[in-house]
Amino acid sequence: MREVAELLAALPTELWIGGEQAPALAESTFPVHNPATGEVLIEVADAAAADGARALDAAAVAQSGWAATPSRVRAEILRRAWELVIARRDDFAMLMTLEMGKPLAESQGEVDYGAEFLRWFAEEAVRVHGRYTHSPSGNGRILVTKQPVGPVLAITPWNFPLAMGTRKIAPALAAGCTMVVKPAAETPLTMLLLGQVFADAGLPPGVLAILPTADAAPLTDPLFADDRLRKVTFTGSTGVGKILLAQSATRVLRASMELGGNAPFVVFADADIDAAVDGAMAAKMRNTGEACTAANRFHVDNAVRAEFTAKLTERMRALKVGPGHLDGVQVGPLISEKQRGTVTELVRDATEKGALVATGGARIAGEGYFFEPTVLTEVPAEARILREEVFGPVAAITGFDGEAEGIIAADNTEFGLAAYIYTTDLDRALRVAEALECGMVGVNRGVISDVAAPFGGVKESGLGREAGTEGIEEYLETKYIALP
Repeated sequence: MREVAELLAALPTELWIGGEQAPALAESTFPVHNPATGEVLIEVADAAAADGARALDAAAVAQSGWAATPSRVRAEILRRAWELVIARRDDFAMLMTLEMGKPLAESQGEVDYGAEFLRWFAEEAVRVHGRYTHSPSGNGRILVTKQPVGPVLAITPWNFPLAMGTRKIAPALAAGCTMVVKPAAETPLTMLLLGQVFADAGLPPGVLAILPTADAAPLTDPLFADDRLRKVTFTGSTGVGKILLAQSATRVLRASMELGGNAPFVVFADADIDAAVDGAMAAKMRNTGEACTAANRFHVDNAVRAEFTAKLTERMRALKVGPGHLDGVQVGPLISEKQRGTVTELVRDATEKGALVATGGARIAGEGYFFEPTVLTEVPAEARILREEVFGPVAAITGFDGEAEGIIAADNTEFGLAAYIYTTDLDRALRVAEALECGMVGVNRGVISDVAAPFGGVKESGLGREAGTEGIEEYLETKYIALP
């Protein structure tokens, strides 16, 4: 483990403010734990309200200069940041495995995916367009232009420590906005290293601040009340998102909210079952199931339910569970004992109400926060696991008869982020995809995230879109100028 020790010893552990590291004014720190062992990895600076104030001070001072910086210059800085992240791929991957727990191969995949937002928005920075036209009335001319919103607060989650940061930072910087980032307390190390990357890439002082904290509200509440803050972007639970939206409403802040999901995975009778099982494994077990896009509810036509269940159970039972840095590990620990307790309780509730355990179903004894890959069958409609976001390696299977019933089952949730459907009938695929109440649909595929596609949901899964050509619009205001 000497390489890990060296990595941690060289890691930035203080706040990023004004383009450099700075200790918290109170000189306080908090520990970051390894979920595979429960042990403390390292201590990092713990930001408080006074630190947030000086970060926003720096962002406000830098805003006009950054907005006036030619888009090509902003693009080149983002491009250099992409190159530097790729150059440090192994460091970023190991950090994510250590602080979040995902298998190293998945962490490496996240580095590639997360870095790509930097490259994508480097290219989008020079493609912000307006329009010029004559008024139809003949009374003048219409000039429409786009301008950066202004200083932004980004609050990022623990499950994708790099990608959820770059998906917000890259479009904000490309648009000409300064940003203050509050990373998740469970996984601040990746974001602190990204701060070093941006400093090395030549980002001007004050444009980006990174403020880890063990207690978010005392840090963020004063920022919401400060009239220099113009936008908040958040990825996390629907419950917290509603609180932040209420705070945003007091000053009518622009808000982007990527919130909870309860994705249905619908398998029709005409589906290629082997392909559906492959897709189910990707949609369910990516990131140990700790993803907002993870398939939670498996609705399978009764004509093929037995076959699908048997094959999925076999695949889940064969998965290798363990610390993410070990060779061959496919399933890492959950992020915390609290999260493992939540998953345990959802499985218990389902089985007490009549669900059957086809495989797994229990926490794994020993150090770390491991839970067995689990398949539940005959899950009753009243089970909480069909209504609540699981965020763990549990697949809950129910049956349906016919297309209409499958759509009703899939839409029976207050969430509307992602959905997955498997069918060999193209007409059905399009018909069902259009009928589902969600922001994203995977047709015969279990992974749908793409830097070039808009990411976001409907209903209680959030507001706004990230990534794609649409992503930069979240950080731009539209201004109309009337000309004679």
